[in-house]
Amino acid sequence: MKNFRMCIMSLMAISFFFACNQSNNKKNTQRTDDDGFIALSDEQVENIVSRSYQYVAMYNVNNKLAIKQGGWNTALADTALKDHTLREIARPNNDTYYTTCFLDLRQDPIIIDVPAFYSKYASLLVSGYDHYVSMPIVSRLGDYKKPEKILLYTSRTEGYDGAKIKGIDRYFEASGDFVQATFRVMPHLNEPKRYKRIVNQMQSVKITPLAEYLGENTKPMKEIDFPAVGETDADIFENNLLEVMQFVFNHTTFDPSNAEDQAILEAYKPLGVEPGKIYKPENAVKINGKHFREKSEQIQKEWLSNLTNKDIIDKIQPWIFQPKGKTNLEALLAVSIIGPIGVPREENVYPQVVAADGEPINAMNDYVIRMTKDELPPAKAFWSLTLYDLDQGFFIPNDRKKYSVGENGGMKLNSDGGIDIYVAAEKPEGVPEENWLPIARKDMGLSFMMRVYAPDLEKYKTWKAPKAEKL
Repeated sequence: MKNFRMCIMSLMAISFFFACNQSNNKKNTQRTDDDGFIALSDEQVENIVSRSYQYVAMYNVNNKLAIKQGGWNTALADTALKDHTLREIARPNNDTYYTTCFLDLRQDPIIIDVPAFYSKYASLLVSGYDHYVSMPIVSRLGDYKKPEKILLYTSRTEGYDGAKIKGIDRYFEASGDFVQATFRVMPHLNEPKRYKRIVNQMQSVKITPLAEYLGENTKPMKEIDFPAVGETDADIFENNLLEVMQFVFNHTTFDPSNAEDQAILEAYKPLGVEPGKIYKPENAVKINGKHFREKSEQIQKEWLSNLTNKDIIDKIQPWIFQPKGKTNLEALLAVSIIGPIGVPREENVYPQVVAADGEPINAMNDYVIRMTKDELPPAKAFWSLTLYDLDQGFFIPNDRKKYSVGENGGMKLNSDGGIDIYVAAEKPEGVPEENWLPIARKDMGLSFMMRVYAPDLEKYKTWKAPKAEKL
């Protein structure tokens, strides 16, 4: 039924305007219900929510992280793996370091100084509010051998016509005025000298407005009022969806030939939200925020339950975290709910570990995940296994700050080259500290996500993820 609904959404979006009120499209004559809300069927609300999730999730994540980092046009390098205090994004990783740049590209292109990383794995991800992912520089393709400069801009960036600039090695047209440009680097924590060198390289990432690079006078950054973020995505769906989407529409590039782009624009036109308009609460149509929240939570619950469905996860794997035109609505919806911000399968795959008995994994039980040497993930760079709480996708708090097992989060292979990973309230006797993921004994759903960096995709076709055995 879910796949059927997804298939008809494009048709629904195109006909939605006429369904709302075929006789008149003006706001003050649109049909409303007894509470004054614009009359929308449950199917219409589902269509809008499903198409909006990628924008709502990325608006919420990027803006919350930008606020935490100190604002836009800032760059910040990690000096430690992420821990359970990170609550701005679901299912963060605990196996790489980040240098994260939040860029405002409205009035000037931004130049990023890219170092030569001495690491087995490094990549640069760029994504705006539309949640499409581009990877302009990746070690898998032999990049990062020498320092470079990359210039980022959009079709709306003021005073820039795409001209080539002396000293700039790469150019990248982003799809949004506000983007996250993030370096993801394996820190080699078990090699102290190499680790120190990599940390220094990550801290050398520098961002420079083009005017400053050219020695010209730089203008103060234009002030802008961002709509409020939500503690959860459901908060935005309930409280300020139209305001957020109007802001997103005004700062995102939409492709006239892209069906998904046009479908989201058509879905919002009857609600008075179109690129170039200004959101004014007093003139905006009223939508039933509670209905939108309930629908978003229903869709979220469905996708979290899909985490244990290998067939569904395998189906969307080739489509997740891809550029525009190389993904689909189902994949965008899934990653926006399960965990925004990630890299495509050429860089990393995300196999899920489910219970051997087919039951939901719960912290009321202890588990072991076993792999022989031949069963280890087919990673050309490295792999990890991370533990999260199922509902929110956060790390399980613990004094050891131990959330993952892997080359960077810590692991110890056995004498045969395999590994046994224990998830337990107390460390079992004889189990290495590195291979123990602690939990609190309570009724809480758990989920395990593996990450396989620079995967051997040919071997991955036949490789099977391990299962969690209840102890």
